[in-house]
Amino acid sequence: MESEFSVVQAVKKVSPAVVSISICRNFLTPEIASRPFAGEPFDDILSPFIPLGYQEGGPMKEQKVRIGGGSGFFVDSSGIILTNKHVVSVEDATYEVTTADEKTHPVEILARDPLNDIAILRVEGSDFPVVPLGNSSKLELGQPVVTIGNALGEFQNTVSHGIISGLSRFLPAEAGAEIAEQLRGVIQTDASINPGNSGGPLINLSGEAIGVNAAVIFGAANIGFAIPINNAKHDLEDILKFGRIRTPFLGLRYLLINDAVSERNNFPVNYGALVIREGIPGDMAVLPNSPAANAGIREMDILLECNNQRIHAKNSLFDFLRKSSVGDTLIFKILREGEEITRKVHLKER
Repeated sequence: MESEFSVVQAVKKVSPAVVSISICRNFLTPEIASRPFAGEPFDDILSPFIPLGYQEGGPMKEQKVRIGGGSGFFVDSSGIILTNKHVVSVEDATYEVTTADEKTHPVEILARDPLNDIAILRVEGSDFPVVPLGNSSKLELGQPVVTIGNALGEFQNTVSHGIISGLSRFLPAEAGAEIAEQLRGVIQTDASINPGNSGGPLINLSGEAIGVNAAVIFGAANIGFAIPINNAKHDLEDILKFGRIRTPFLGLRYLLINDAVSERNNFPVNYGALVIREGIPGDMAVLPNSPAANAGIREMDILLECNNQRIHAKNSLFDFLRKSSVGDTLIFKILREGEEITRKVHLKER
């Protein structure tokens, strides 16, 4: 087995390539040129929420205010940075990156992956240190790992050490009070992932990124999650080759079938995906001219298998799309009016 670096050596190797990401917005604040009330009684006990010298109706100025932060890491020396999509999800905000040498750079958002909690950024410059990418398909339970990131948005390059405590986990990713997406196949670790660590690398002891720190379960001790690095590799390849993330598109709406759905509707199977519209006026089960429509898939079809694998809650159509590329062909076994048929779907770009 290939010898591994110690934790200290791995951190030294990776830390220079880890960055802090600041989320900023412009706000109107009172413009205070002087303190006209100096010397008046009670100067020292004025409300802390009203600047000294402020007069109601006075002039205002626009000021950039930091409203949040996260982490990221260089994956290409030309300035390409990997982070979480939720770190850069505020559309009307501006973002800045602070590198390990404490230099601040404006950042350009190249892409946000609609299927994974991944975003790709770029800063101007060259010869940036990079984190080499490992292979997240070869991880093992109990394997030592290290997280590095901007903990709590304040403490740059905070390091924690632990093990991989779970693989192929499923969890909802929340944005405020709304569920933004469902994260599948994520890595569970007991290495601390604090708010602000999101987007930083989860590394092995060889100093390779095997994941992107993504989530922490509040109220639980030592349970954090990371997006497998292999999920991001395809995005990076697309950005470097096409300048955008190319997302495969199927073009149908569906309901996953389980025991309860099967019993309630008297279906002959308790797995698969029922092609069905959502009941919203104007909604369609199969979008016209979509790959699904072109393959002859119809409403009320039950998609039983994709590429000889059963479709169910832990292996849904979303999972097959996430693992596929534009131009790939998916072979579906379909139950239609009591008969099994096969259809080939050629995926297009979303």
